[in-house]
Parts: sequence; C-alpha cells; structure tokens
Amino acid sequence: MTGSFRTDSLPAIPPPPESFRALLGHQRPLLLQGPMGPFFDQLARFLLAQGKQVRKVHFNGGDELFYSATPAEPYTGTLKDWPHWLRQYLRSHAVDALVLFGQTRSLHLRARAVARELGVPVYVFEEGYFRPHYVTLERGGVNADSPLPRNPQAYRGRSSQEPASPRATNQRFGRMAWQAVSYYMATVARSRRYAHYSHHRPISPVAEGLRWVRGGWRKLWFRLKERGHASLCEAPLSGRWFLVPLQVHNDSQVTHHSPFGRVENFIEQVLASFAAHAPQDTLLVIKHHPMDRAYRDYGRLIARAADALGIGARVRYLHDAHLPTLLQHARGVVTINSTVGLQALYHRCPVVTLGEAFYAVRGLVHPGPLQSFWTQPGEVDAALFSRFKAHVIAQSQLNASFYGEVPALELDTEGSPALEALEALEAPEPLQRA
Repeated sequence: MTGSFRTDSLPAIPPPPESFRALLGHQRPLLLQGPMGPFFDQLARFLLAQGKQVRKVHFNGGDELFYSATPAEPYTGTLKDWPHWLRQYLRSHAVDALVLFGQTRSLHLRARAVARELGVPVYVFEEGYFRPHYVTLERGGVNADSPLPRNPQAYRGRSSQEPASPRATNQRFGRMAWQAVSYYMATVARSRRYAHYSHHRPISPVAEGLRWVRGGWRKLWFRLKERGHASLCEAPLSGRWFLVPLQVHNDSQVTHHSPFGRVENFIEQVLASFAAHAPQDTLLVIKHHPMDRAYRDYGRLIARAADALGIGARVRYLHDAHLPTLLQHARGVVTINSTVGLQALYHRCPVVTLGEAFYAVRGLVHPGPLQSFWTQPGEVDAALFSRFKAHVIAQSQLNASFYGEVPALELDTEGSPALEALEALEAPEPLQRA
C-alpha cells in the first residue's frame, strides 16, 4: 500500500515466508491474473521499490481496472494461441519468474506448462492455509500441488515454536463484494477488446450483484433459523456428532483434486457411508461454505438423500454456525481437502480427507478409509501439528489479505518493514517432499 505509514501502536509484521524471499531473488517477474481487486497492483509496487523489472499481462477489463503500477501487455488472442504467445514473450523479455493466482484456470494451466518447458519458476498465490490475516504463496503450486513434504518424519525434528502473530488485515464483506462487482462490470465493459476471453465462472455484473444480495439475505435468515442448534455444543450431544464442512461448488480442489467432481456427489457418498457404518447414536452435521451462500443451497438434496437412507433424524444442515465452536465439540471432521481440516487439527479434532490434501500427513489425518473413521477416528498428534504449522507458516504464509489490508507489502519513506524482518532472518533449511 503506497503512502502507508508505520506507527508504534501497531504490532510488528512477522517475517515474510521463504517463498516470498525466493520470489524477491528474481529480477524480471511477470504477473499474470491475480485475485479481483488491487492486490497484484500492490505487489507490483512493492517489487518495483526493490528494484525489480515487473511486467504484467491483462486478460480482461477487470484486470485493467485494478492495476496501474506499470504499463501492462493486453492479451487479446485465443486460448489456443496463448502458449505460443507466452513462450515468445518469456524469451523476448528474459522473464525469470511467473506469478499468478488461480493455478487451475485455463490460461494458467497452459502458462505453467510453458514455464516448465522453459525452466521458468512459477509462484502461485492462494487463500491462506491458516486464516485470517494470511495469504498463501508457494513455488510450483498450491494445495494438492504444494511442494510441502507429506512425510511426518520431515517435521518431527523441526521447531514447534509458535510463529509471531500476524497483523490484522481487516478484511470486510462489503469490500469483497464491491471489488467483485466492479471487476465484473469492467470485464463486460471491455469485452470487445478481449473478445476471446472466457472467465472461470459466470461474470454478469447484474446477476452477480443479485447473488450477493441473496447471500446477505440468506445469512440473516439462517442466523435466526439456526439458533436452536446450539444444543450440538452442549451435553449430551457434545462429542456425539461428525462435522462435514462443504467447499465452494466450483472450487478447483473439488473439480481437479478429488474423485467427486461435484459437491453433490461428495454429499451423497458421505451420507451413504454414514448410514452404513456410523454408530447409531451419532449425528452428522453438514455445514455450508459461507462464500457459497449466494450460489448454492443443498437443503433439499440432503433431506431427500438422508430420508432415503433412513437417517433423516440424524442429519443436520447448518449455514451460519460459528465454526471454531463446532470444531471444539465435534467427534471428527470429514472433508475433501478443505483448509477447515487445518482448523480442526488445531482444535485436536480428528480429520479424514477424501481428496488430495497437502496436510494429509500420517499422524495428522486419519490413515484409513471413511468407513473406519466413523468408529475409530483416532487422535491428532498435537506435537506434530505444532511443528507442521510452524513450518508451513515459515515457508508459505504471507501476512496479507486479497480483500483487505496487506501489512507484508507496506511501504514507507524509510523502506519496508517486511524487508527489515527479511534481512534479519536466516534462511531455514529446506525440506524435501516425500
């Protein structure tokens, strides 16, 4: 954030992760598509202040709207021609790093392939693995493509010291909604220039605005409707139910890194397994993803499937319950690969993952199939988790928000507080993925 200033009343910004320090080692990074909003603009300004030769490619009007740090190259060609165009661009400008958000977007899948071919490292941003106040940055890929080790022995000798607390990023729903609608409006307004561009989700600004209104209404409605479900966290129900946190319907973790393809398939298979294998005195609590509130409601699907399996009275569907409280009282968590699994581990709540997950480390998650999880969920190795969390934060978590403030990228007349911490920090010993 250019023009920001430091005050003694603010807590210190934690040291930047190893991935960010690696990015700063490149002189000619190329930014592709970022999250909706000014985050990539702020990143570019930070890199420019460190003497980097930053370049940017725009793919639609929304990309243009939120970026002004440097002149950018518009790509107006087809998806088929994109790899050839990018290959020539990387060579002619001697680009030594690609930076992007959304690794499974069609343009980015092809860009990562070209980068591998030419030996150009790729840095991928994603929502924070540990939230709030963090975003993720990893070299090569995130989530299931993360280079983090899967072998528990890689972590056992590591420090378990709690990382420094991140500075608050003050993310707000209203700001997120405004950035989304503005991005869509700009994309539609410039659609003639970018005639071949296809977004990864519907992009009508009117329809999107109405969805956000619907989401706000649903939030209020379900908050009132679900008051009676507080009994889940009280005796005798506490500890007698399993939590199933749903993921966003178009989450690439579901579509690219799981056997389900669709959230509906996941719901139906979990219900069937619960009916067949879970103890009769247990309940199943399915929680809707808050960012999917405006787009999906699985109430009828869940009720119909549960009744057909004879477990209608044992299944509850929640939208707006307080997640940390639920995790403190659940017997276990069933997820595809949501980062809610990490929150569960923090609360020492057993987890089983049914898709590819970077935290699917023996000792952290249930090693067996779902059918055995219902009766023997096991225990979380708290010491291993402490070491795992400390390492993940040190490697990949940047104190910032895509839709709020970005403390790690703050600049002032005396330099960057993030870089001051960087210069005083010794590089950690790298781990090998296993």
